[in-house]
Amino acid sequence: MQWIYKMLISLLTVSLIGCAGNQNATDQNEAINQNVTHVNDRANKNNLKPMDVAQNNSGNVGRLTQNALEKDQGLSEEYHGHISNRPETKQKKEKPPAANNRFIQVQLLGINDLHGQINVSRKVGGKLAGRADYLGAYLKQREAENKNTLLVQAGDMVGASPPASALLQDEPTIEILNNLGFDIGTVGNHEFDEGVKELLRLINGGTHEETGNFGGANFPWVAANVINQKTGESILPPYKVLKVNGMEIGFIGVVTTETPTIVVPSGVEGLTFSNEVEAINRNVAELKKQGVRSIVVLAHNPGTSGLNGENPTGVLVDIANNVDDEVDIIFGGHNHAYMNATIDNKLVVQSYSYGTAFSDVDIEIDPKTKDIVTKRAEIITTFQEEIEPDPEIAKMVANYEATVEPIVNRVIGSTSVDLTALRNENGESILGDLIADAQRQALKTDIAFMNPGGIRADINPGDITWGEIYTVQPFNNDMVKMTMTGQQIREVLNQQWGTKTTMLQISGFSYTWDENLPAGQKVGNIQLPDGTQMDPNKNYTVAANIFLAGGGDGFTVFTKAQNKEIGPVDLDVLVDFIGAQPKPFTYEIDNRIQKIRY
Repeated sequence: MQWIYKMLISLLTVSLIGCAGNQNATDQNEAINQNVTHVNDRANKNNLKPMDVAQNNSGNVGRLTQNALEKDQGLSEEYHGHISNRPETKQKKEKPPAANNRFIQVQLLGINDLHGQINVSRKVGGKLAGRADYLGAYLKQREAENKNTLLVQAGDMVGASPPASALLQDEPTIEILNNLGFDIGTVGNHEFDEGVKELLRLINGGTHEETGNFGGANFPWVAANVINQKTGESILPPYKVLKVNGMEIGFIGVVTTETPTIVVPSGVEGLTFSNEVEAINRNVAELKKQGVRSIVVLAHNPGTSGLNGENPTGVLVDIANNVDDEVDIIFGGHNHAYMNATIDNKLVVQSYSYGTAFSDVDIEIDPKTKDIVTKRAEIITTFQEEIEPDPEIAKMVANYEATVEPIVNRVIGSTSVDLTALRNENGESILGDLIADAQRQALKTDIAFMNPGGIRADINPGDITWGEIYTVQPFNNDMVKMTMTGQQIREVLNQQWGTKTTMLQISGFSYTWDENLPAGQKVGNIQLPDGTQMDPNKNYTVAANIFLAGGGDGFTVFTKAQNKEIGPVDLDVLVDFIGAQPKPFTYEIDNRIQKIRY
């Protein structure tokens, strides 16, 4: 029990310091690729360890969970990657076709983009859904219906996780997947948030300075297109063959080739993300040589379709049309959407995100040819009112919550208004303004930029806890202070309109933009607070997180900035800023971004 006393001492220290540091500062600092100096030191994260499940037999919903139910924190909003309008939930369920006794009946239960949301409920059509104990109950119920069941996951099981998982290095999420008996999975882009070493520790087991020894995942992970640049080999096995009732099924894993642009540079250092189709086809050929004819791809790639499979779109469509026809099924992910479509005779599915849904794929395998002869899928939303939570998983979640509760429930400030990340038609949000202001103030710069994808939740009126702020900014990115010219700042702003539109949140200036102008020329006047125009030849100090400073989200102009200095962690900056505001405080959109209207 000695570690508990150490933890309590650490908690008292944190209460005085008012912040939690980033244990990956060393690796992330190296990604700047310039002479870097430190603006300030910061406290290390608390030495927290998961409580032994056997020590707490209550299985009750913890206070963190109850707080989440009472205060939704904007987590059910679509601009935070959650789709609440789901037409298929209102569709009358059709009776499945009768099983053909000549064939082996196999069931594949799949999830994607869990993001460590083990204790978070969201609303779907006004009803609560999600949480690991409810998801677990659904999966166990379905698994009991067919002894030939495999559980699969298509990436982003961790990353941008709530404190109950993230503060314990996402070990709780892996332990819950182990408990549920997952059979195989692949990686998503968020598995690389803390680098390859930490990813492999979560999978294979190992020791972390904050949490101690961890046993790792009890199931294999596959990734065919993530290549170690030094060895030329994939960092994980490219495929794995599993046997179900004597039938061999080959599973190949791939992750989006966009990963290097949406993860901090240190997270993907030394890696190449090769073309998904080429990687799949190369390994399909290997499986065919081994006589494997039933092949499933776990692809952390986006796609969507209509309710009945109509109008399929996304990278998954391109993959399905171009991979070997021996591929039977593709489980997708990444864009948190619904997909249930047949493309080039391949069944392609995706089941939303955050544990609020799963895919049930029923297949029949001909024991003579060893090939999949029929396949059908259903996407099921995990409505809480329709099932009792799994008591074993509920107990595990309650223990994880109890471990982090002293930190998470600490009140930092209060607000009388909704602080939302919902951007108006100009591209600006209240929470975006607030975070950018906090970063500019902390680093004492002329201006600041914040990427909208790094704002993961809203803050509702009332007391603001440390846990809520963490949920808003869960990545623990270092801040970077740098120097850019006015011309470079204009170029960064024009990069907002690339293959997709990504509206940066800003502080320290305002500007206009015109959607009718061509790409690269959309930005008009850039005005400073004193009313003068930004000088293209003058140098300005700029604050941004390390993800943006490394050119993340396609903002490559940031890599040209000079005099880069590592500052505090973005979470600490926001905690300090909110803590210094009046109680309660208000904030409103400042009209810094103006779309020209005709």
